[in-house]
Amino acid sequence: MKRKASAEWKGSLKEGNGSISTESSVLTQTPYSFGTRFESGIGTNPEELVAAAHAACFSMQLTALLGKAGLTPDQIATNAVVTFENLEQGWTVTESHLEVNASIPGATPESFAKLAEDAKTGCLMSRLLNTTFTMDAKIP
Repeated sequence: MKRKASAEWKGSLKEGNGSISTESSVLTQTPYSFGTRFESGIGTNPEELVAAAHAACFSMQLTALLGKAGLTPDQIATNAVVTFENLEQGWTVTESHLEVNASIPGATPESFAKLAEDAKTGCLMSRLLNTTFTMDAKIP
C-alpha cells in the first residue's frame, strides 16, 4: 500500500512559499512557508502535519487494540505535540508527545494503560523514525 503527497516551493527560504497537496485531495495546494513553520501565519508546516498524522494513527491503533480486547471506545481524543529544536546538526524533531483522553466503557485504568502503551509502540507513525528512507533526485 502506498500513499502520496507532494510539495512545491518557489523562491528563497525566508521570502518564498510553497504548497502541499495530497493524493486524496484533502490538502490541495495548502500553503506553507518559513513564517508558518518558524513564526506564525496562515498555512501549515511539516511538523504540524507529522503531529496530525501521529495523533490520528495512534487513535486508530488504540481502537484496533481495544476491539481485540472486546472493548469499543465512545471517544478517543489524542493531541500530539511535536518538538523540534535547532541542534548542532541543524533543526531536528526531538520528540512527539501524545496526550490521550478516552471514554471506554468497561476499561479499567490498568487495561487502558497497557493498551495505550501497546498502541504507542505499534502505531505506524511511532515507528516512522525507524524506517528506511530512499530518494531519487534529479534536475532536468
